Amino acid sequence: MASCHSDAGEISERLQSVRCEIDALDTQLLDLLNRRASLSREVGRIKADAAGPIFKPLREHELLNELARRNPGILPEEHLRSIWREILSSSRALQRPQAVAYLGPEGTFSFFAGLEYLGHSANYHPCRDIAEIFEMVHDGRCELGVVPLENSLQGTVGVSFDLFLKYPVIIQAELFSRISHCFLSSAQDLSSIATIYSHPQPLAQCSTWLRTHLPRAVLVPVESTASAARRAAEHPDAAAIGHRGLSVMLGLNVLASRIEDEPGNWTRFVIITSEKSGQIRKKSNAGKSNVADKTSVLFTLQDRPGALSAVLDCLARNAINMRKLESRPLKAETWKYVFFADVECDLESERYEHLVEELSANCSSFRILGSYVTGPQLDRSMSESDEGAGAD
Repeated sequence: MASCHSDAGEISERLQSVRCEIDALDTQLLDLLNRRASLSREVGRIKADAAGPIFKPLREHELLNELARRNPGILPEEHLRSIWREILSSSRALQRPQAVAYLGPEGTFSFFAGLEYLGHSANYHPCRDIAEIFEMVHDGRCELGVVPLENSLQGTVGVSFDLFLKYPVIIQAELFSRISHCFLSSAQDLSSIATIYSHPQPLAQCSTWLRTHLPRAVLVPVESTASAARRAAEHPDAAAIGHRGLSVMLGLNVLASRIEDEPGNWTRFVIITSEKSGQIRKKSNAGKSNVADKTSVLFTLQDRPGALSAVLDCLARNAINMRKLESRPLKAETWKYVFFADVECDLESERYEHLVEELSANCSSFRILGSYVTGPQLDRSMSESDEGAGAD
């Protein structure tokens, strides 16, 4: 018995020693973060009189890659990038408050995609539809907008492509967010669930799980997963299908995770900004090595044989791969079409000036929507084993 008490005492003493060391390191980290914050504010003061974007995804991409390369320890790269995204988010906010428009209400997958990529320090403004996101960015009420562009299962979000024709905004960055659904309720288990709320798409995407586990429950389509979760929070016999983050936001229990029928469900989001900010970005990057590896373009063609082939030949001769090509009807002209394409290069760099001239000559109209880094794949769909972690 004495040995057991001795072992317990040694363990407690070791824990106390390690925790004291952690506390000391936390104090050092706090001092360093405040020193960094002070420098960020100084950057903001220096740039106060110069119009220019605060969010610089190319620089942030290079910084994150360099930190990952230099990481000497056991901190996983995913954790490192997540920590520094929040540090960078705070730095941007200290330089200048940054408003971000997204498809609301708070708690949608668009909202969480913005948080995952831009961090928690931005000021997020919910919009009633995608058109309002473009409007708020175009007229300057928001500096950035988070726009869903396409889904790996459902395909293109057509309205987003159409709005690029209407508003002079550009793509500044992209990200890919995994769409993983959780079953959320204030109830403790599935036995009492009579009604299930969600947006029509998640209800369809989780149909197999619903038929297997709750075949008699009433399915009620609503305008968003966030609205569904709020309704579920009001009724003890109801549940919602939505993002795991809603459980923390509304105090709901996660009764099941990853209930979607197809696990490979990803949405491509783009971060848009005003065309004026994009022009300033191009000027600030002039003459610098650019890490952008992807460009999105819109173009229309003359109604003649070989018109599209001429554009494709221009790219092929320059050894440029086309990642995406899609046509959309031109609403102003019946039976006329506009093409949206992604190509693997930075068409805004000096290297491709002659190519852009050649492409423009072969098109009725040609517009670069933006050059940017191929976006990260952000997956925050934690498994049950990820839960319950506490402070050291």
